[in-house]
Amino acid sequence: MGSKEKCTICSNKITLRFNPMEEWSIKGPLCGDCYSKKIDEFYPGDHIRVNKEE
Repeated sequence: MGSKEKCTICSNKITLRFNPMEEWSIKGPLCGDCYSKKIDEFYPGDHIRVNKEE
């Protein structure tokens, strides 16, 4: 049972769905690659994950 959704930006099949931030003015789901690109575009700099399992 895979998702049949497609990314709003690149139209690739979504394996893990991400919702865009409101300030991005994007309506619809994003794939992980496009979500990461938008995060980097809107929030430049180093991103450190703080909730990693140890």
